[in-house]
This record gives sequence, structure tokens and C-alpha cells, in this order.
Amino acid sequence: MRTVGHALAQTLVERGTEIIFGIPGVHTIELYRGIEGAGIRHITPRHEQGAGFMADGYARIAGKPGVVFVITGPGLINTLTPMAQARADSIPMIVVTGVNRRDSLGKGLGLLHELPDQLGLSQTISKHAEQVEDASALEGVMARVFGALQGRPAPVHVEVPTDVMTLPAPETVTIPDPEPKAASDLTPILDALARCESPVILAGGGCRTQNLALLKLAQRLDAPVVQTVNARGLMHAHPLTVPASPSLQSVRDLIAEADCVLALGTEMGPTDYDMYATGTYPEMSNLLRIDICDDQLSRHEAACRLTGDLNEILPVLAEQSPGKSNARGSERAEKARLEARAEIEALTPGYARFVSQIETLRDACPDGIFVGDSTQAVYAANLYYDHNRPGGWFNGATGFGALGYAIPAAIGAALADPSAPVVALMGDGGAQFTLPELGVARDENLPILFVVWNNNAFLEISNAMEAAGIPPTGCHPSAPDFEAAAAAYRLDFRRIAPEQLQNALSKILPLNGPMLLEIDMTG
Repeated sequence: MRTVGHALAQTLVERGTEIIFGIPGVHTIELYRGIEGAGIRHITPRHEQGAGFMADGYARIAGKPGVVFVITGPGLINTLTPMAQARADSIPMIVVTGVNRRDSLGKGLGLLHELPDQLGLSQTISKHAEQVEDASALEGVMARVFGALQGRPAPVHVEVPTDVMTLPAPETVTIPDPEPKAASDLTPILDALARCESPVILAGGGCRTQNLALLKLAQRLDAPVVQTVNARGLMHAHPLTVPASPSLQSVRDLIAEADCVLALGTEMGPTDYDMYATGTYPEMSNLLRIDICDDQLSRHEAACRLTGDLNEILPVLAEQSPGKSNARGSERAEKARLEARAEIEALTPGYARFVSQIETLRDACPDGIFVGDSTQAVYAANLYYDHNRPGGWFNGATGFGALGYAIPAAIGAALADPSAPVVALMGDGGAQFTLPELGVARDENLPILFVVWNNNAFLEISNAMEAAGIPPTGCHPSAPDFEAAAAAYRLDFRRIAPEQLQNALSKILPLNGPMLLEIDMTG
């Protein structure tokens, strides 16, 4: 018999799901009937938070939703943090859970995994959350869930009561394809670009799959391209590239001097544009914005706003934009790069060294995927760093800012592209949030280089407390013996001093399986 649980899982398979991240439990057993023999690869993390972060990393590289199966109650709660990170970064994710039987919901009967209102809790984070109330509702629910993935990507949640999972289901579940949208009218944007003389482009995560179109547009406009964190890797080493945060004064000066600012696929959030929480944004004259989300467009004043998907719009815009030959784009970009790099040298002690170390890792791992946690080395590179793969630099240090992101998200990325070198960047504090997920890398024999900067502290927070005149409290949890931890999960291991990084990489790369590399910062 084809059950609701079976049919739901099969619908995911039919819509292109190849990997499911999940921890099975008594409330999700029936879902697993639908993936048996379907060619689905099931990845079992050590914690549901790991499942969510793996789905996030997978989605960023695979270009389709990461799918999570977790149990009722604690399973969903443990997944909410990854869902919030994905929501902040516009990453598609489908989270499927059970929920207790229908006649018990909201009654506080003390059932296993019971929550007062699981769906209501999820709705505070999900773009769309819905319960499959009976077998006949499945098709409509799944159609609305997939429909919600259109527009600005985000996590969606489907919950299935345990007494509905086992009901007989329809033999087919039809999900309509999205309706084609009318082509966007680019005339106001093109007219404004034709009138300007010294434009600047702000490239956000919405551009990350359009490297060639962005390059063509920048060259036609002779415009420097400032990249937010989620756009890093675009136009690597190009003379028009400014791979630096618009929070830096040098980059703000570049933007302020422009007579037209074209913002593409960026929500213009403070973790990119006001990292130091000054309450100010870069000055922007004649701001033109294109974004997939109407709500985002309404949050900042602009001379012109256009709603649309840059995967469709950017190639057309690049083709139709006016050519400019006297905007001194490369000269302006070079000035901003040099000044931004000098700012890094003058910032928090050690930031310049961290950037150099990540550049060393980049050069040793061509076309690599670098996945970062909230840690000083990643903060430094988010300020200034030019990655060499479009979409290959992302981390949990912006947007929601979750710790513990790097290890599981790197695993998801490696599963999405087994041919790519994958490097996970973390501090000793953040690593301990999801350290057990190293076991998944070993189970799947993924050649990921896990790099841990170990200073036996949450040093960024410690420094911030000291700067505020507060004695650092709670900032120095002891680090584990990372060599013993690697051995426990059967990973290769090496401990080095910072100055030994380049020599060590020449000896350990390429990898044949996962490896933990500890950079000892305590010496």
C-alpha cells in the first residue's frame, strides 16, 4: 500500500531530490518507506542541527533545495537554527517532520515529543509551513510548498501527523510547474545607466551564479564591482573587482564618489554594510536596485527599483547596457583595493595575517569551496578577500551569524560537488558546537580539510568585552585535544604553527579523505 509518508517522500524524489539529511525516529519511520529503492542517498548526521547545516551547504553548491527529515518536537527545534541561517542567506531548504496524532494537538497530553504548537513555532522562521491534515490534502500541500520556493529562496516546513503518515495515499501527486513570468522592463535602469559617468556595482548573493554576465556588465559600464560576502568568488582577480566589505571606509568612499550605484541581488543588510554597528550606511547617489524580493526592495530608498530574478535579468542587462570607456573603473577599483587592504592592516591585530593564511589555502586549493564559521579568520576575510570560485565562499558569520556552521555545511557542499576541494574554516570555540559531525565526513570518506585556529578562547568576544571596559567573562572555554578528537573519528590530523601553513599544505594535499588541521595560536 502506498501511504502518505511514502507518497510524500516519492514526491521529493520526483522533484529532483537526490540526498536526504536526517536522523530517523519513531515519528518518521513511515517517511523512510518512500526512499527505499528510490536511489536516494541518506546522510545521517549526529545531531539535527548538523542535518540542517548540511542541507544549507548542499543547497548552495547543488543549486536546489537541501532536504531534511527530522522527528517531531526536539528534531524540529534542533533544526530551527540552521533554518534561520538559511532564511537570512536566502537558501532553499525543505524540512519534513512528523507531529503527534491529530486529536492530541494543542491539548497538552504529555505525548512523546509534544510541543504546544509545533507549526506555529516553525512559522516564525519558515517562509511557508503547513500540515498535511489528511491524505487528500497531500497534493495541495506539496504544491504550495514547492510554490513557496519560488521568488526569494528560504526554508519551508511540512509536518505530517503520525496518524496521517500511514493512511492510504493517492497513486500520483502532481506538482504544477511555476507559471512563466513576464519579462522585466529594464528601460528605467538602462536610462539611468546611460546618464551616469562613474557608476559602481554592488553585487550580492543573488548574482553568485552569473559570473560571466556580471563581468560583461561591469566591463560595458567600466564600473568597479563591490562584492558582499555571499558574492565573493565572482570576477576573481579582475581589475574591476573590489572584494571588500562596504563597511570599510575606503569602500564607502568609492561608493560615495559614484554618481550611480547599481545594487544587484543584495538585501543591503548591516552585516555587510555596517559591520561595525555605527548606525550608518555608505552614501549612495542615484541608487538603482534589482532584487527578487519586493519586501527587500521596499526597505531602502532608491531612485529606481526592479523586482526580478537576476539569473534571468543579468544576462539581458549586460547585453543591453550602454558602453562606457572613460569611467576610470579599473583605476578607481585599484585605489579602493589598495586602501581596503591597508585598512585591514590597521584593524584588529592579526587580521592581516588571517587574510594571508586564507589566501595561502586558496592558492593551494584551486577552484575550492571554502565554508566558514563565525571566527576571527573568517571575519577578517569577509572584510577583504578575493576567492577564486564563484559561489565558493560562504559562511555563518554574516546574516544570522550561527556558530557551528562550518563542519556540517562543508560536508553538505562536498556531497553536492565531490570533485571540488572543500575547506572548512573555524575556531576552536565554534568547532565544538558541531564537532561530532566529523564522523559523517569519515562515514562518507569526504576529502574535506577541516582547519581549526586554536587560541583556547572566544577571542573576538573577549577582545570586544575588553574594548568595552568589561572583564572578559565566559570567553575562555578549554579547547579539546583536537588530535585525540580526530583519532576518535578516524580522521588524519596535523598540528602546525601559523608560519608552517604553506609547507604543511604542500605535504598533505591532495587529500584522500577527511583531515583535521589545527593551527596552534597559543604559542
